[in-house]
This record gives sequence, structure tokens and C-alpha cells, in this order.
Amino acid sequence: MQRPIVPTFSALVLVGLALSSSGRAEQATPAPDTVPFYQRDRGPGVPTSLFGTYVQAGELLVYPFYEFTLNRDQEYKPAELGYGLDQDFRAKRTDHEALLFAAYGIQENLAIEIESALWTTANQAKATDDPSGVPSEVTESGFGDTQAELRWRLVREREDRPELFSYFELTFPFQKDRLLIGTQEWEIVPGIGLVKGTRWGTWTTRASLTYLPLDGTVEFGEYALEYMKKLSERWRTVLSVEGEQDEVALIAEAQVFLNPRTCLKLNNGFGLTSKAPDLAPEVGVVFSFR
Repeated sequence: MQRPIVPTFSALVLVGLALSSSGRAEQATPAPDTVPFYQRDRGPGVPTSLFGTYVQAGELLVYPFYEFTLNRDQEYKPAELGYGLDQDFRAKRTDHEALLFAAYGIQENLAIEIESALWTTANQAKATDDPSGVPSEVTESGFGDTQAELRWRLVREREDRPELFSYFELTFPFQKDRLLIGTQEWEIVPGIGLVKGTRWGTWTTRASLTYLPLDGTVEFGEYALEYMKKLSERWRTVLSVEGEQDEVALIAEAQVFLNPRTCLKLNNGFGLTSKAPDLAPEVGVVFSFR
């Protein structure tokens, strides 16, 4: 029953391409000579949770994408998989996800977004030194993580100061009975960030907290330092160091504008610490509608 999701996901990409190519050929961001130098990499929009992607007032962004994750030594506990032993082991894990992201600019300083894994499958292998009853492979498939965010600009950037933005993320517990995929309890994530454009590129830094209402836990959440550079009217590149607790990765992305309202995104994550995924390639197309 899971297979129809994949062709449906592909159809979303084809429909988006058709709509974007048939619409008005307007620029997603103002022409370079109409914006100050510190906005020329990105334009005047509010930063979204996507790397190097901003949304303007009245603009709708739709991004269907696919992500693969490989971690050759994923940490797991047999007890968390229903097999009693409360001890950490490490073994190979792979994930495949077909996701859909959408963001809308409510006004020039406020945006809302939602992201959902419409289909995901995860495969966790058993460690060779694991004496528990965990089978050689544990596999789950189905509906994955879903979260919504409210993002707002608190202080506009000027030549002498960075832009200050904040966000509030809510993750829904749609998979309470799953062990490998989805989210099993509510997660509330407040965060804050800075953006500063220079003549040599645009820098963004952000950090967040994660609050789990079920047990009252508050943890230091995701943090990142990102660099973006517009190379031409068609090409932009993004580099980011992103982490959460002891998982840190380097992410490199190329953005190719197929037309002013359609952007192909290609990126890959490379684990910098032992607990981070080894590889996490992603491919998708951002469609802009105004």
C-alpha cells in the first residue's frame, strides 16, 4: 500500500514545472541594481528553514524533494526497539524519504512553513556484538516527520548591522507507535538567528532549544553556520556546518535556477563527528508562485 506514494510524488514535481514555466516570468528576487549590496545574494525575503532560501510577502514556495541518509554506525538501544536490553550499540542504518515543503510570506516580516515526509522507510541493522533478540534487520515504512514553523524578522539588516530573525517550530506526534520513523511525542523548538550580507557572500548563524512537553525536558537544539554566494543569475552555492548535540555535519549545496521561478537544489551532507550520518544527499525543485 506504500508504493503509490512514489509516482504521486513524481507527479507533484512535473505539475510544478508545468505551472512555473507557464506563469509570468518575473524575478524571484529584485534585479541586482535595485537592492543594496548586502541583499544581492538573496533579496529582501524572510529566511526559511531551507538552506539559502527566502520567501517574500505574498509568495508561495513549494519544494518536493528526496533525501537519502546513510549512517554506517548508527547508535541504537535494543530496549527502544522492544527487546529489553538498555545498552548502546552501533550498526548501519539507511533512510529513504520523499518529502514536501511549503512556505508562504504572510507579510514582509512574517512567514509560515510546513514540511512533511509523505513517505519514508528506515532500515536498522543489528550490531555484531548485540546479544539481544533484535533481528538482523529492523525495517519500518510509512508516513514520517511533520513539522510547522512560524518565522519572523525582528530587526531588518542595514549596512552597519545584521538582520535578526526568530522562529517557532512545532513537531507533531503522528507516529506514536513507530520505533524508527516519525515522531512519537510533541516537540517545541524556539530559535533565533542572524543574517549578514557582504560583498563576498552572505553569512547566517542560528541556534535553538528543544522542549519535550511530555517529560518537561529542555535541550540545546540545532545550531548552524551558513555561507551563501550568488555566482550568477542562474547559480548560487551554499556551505553550512550544522549540528545537534554531538552530531555535526558539513553540507554543500548547489542551486540552479532553471527559470526565474524554478530552482533545482542539489546538496549532500558529510558527517564530521562519529554519530552524525556519513552521507545525506538531497535533490529537489523549489517552485515560486506569486
